[in-house]
Amino acid sequence: MTDDLSHDAFGGRRPTSHEQMTGVCWDASYVGGSAPWEIGRPQPAIARLVSQSKFTGAVLDAGCGTGENSLLVASLGVTVIGVDVAETALTMARQKARERGIQVEFEVADAFHLDCLGRKFQTVLDCGLFHTFNSEERPGYVASLASVTDPGAALYILCFSDEGPKTGPHPVRQEDLRAAFDSGSGWNVVSIKADRVLTRFHDDNGAPAWFATITRT
Repeated sequence: MTDDLSHDAFGGRRPTSHEQMTGVCWDASYVGGSAPWEIGRPQPAIARLVSQSKFTGAVLDAGCGTGENSLLVASLGVTVIGVDVAETALTMARQKARERGIQVEFEVADAFHLDCLGRKFQTVLDCGLFHTFNSEERPGYVASLASVTDPGAALYILCFSDEGPKTGPHPVRQEDLRAAFDSGSGWNVVSIKADRVLTRFHDDNGAPAWFATITRT
C-alpha cells in the first residue's frame, strides 16, 4: 500500500498499523454487518465502572464505535463525547442516542490528534483502542490523551491481554501498558488487573483482558 493510496483511502489521515496490515479502514468494519467487537451492549467491565460511579466530570470515550459504552455513561446525566474515525459507526451511535432519548455527542476525531476537540476531560475511557496500536504508535496516542486532560484526570483502559487461552487480536502485555504510560509521559499506572472482553468471535466468556486504571500527573 502506497502512502498516496493510504491517505486517499483513509480520509487524509495516516492509517493505523492495523489498517495497514489488513488494507481495510476502520469504517469498513461497520458496513454490511456488525463489527466483531460490537456486542450490542456495554462491556461488563465498563458497566461495573458505571455502577461504581467512576465517570465524573466531562467524559471522553476514545474509539467509541457504535456508542454502547458512551450511551450507558451518558444515561446517568454525565457529559460524554464519543469519538471515532469510523463515520458509519458514529451514524449508528447517533441513531441509538435518538431512539433512547439520551443526550450525548458523537464526533469524528483521530485518536492521535485529540487536541483538535478543543476540550479538556476529567475521565477518559479506552475500550478496545489501545491494543490496536503498535509500539511505534503508542507514544503519539499517549501524548494525544495528555493534551486533552489535566492533572488528576482518570483514564480507564480495557484491552486484550496476552495471558490465557484464546486471546484476542493484538494482545498486549502488562509491560506494554506500563511502558506507554510511564512517569515521563505524564501518566501514572495505578493498577492493572485481569478482566475479560466480550466479542462476537469468542464464547460467552470472552477473551482475556487487562483493565488498567491510570491517572494524569
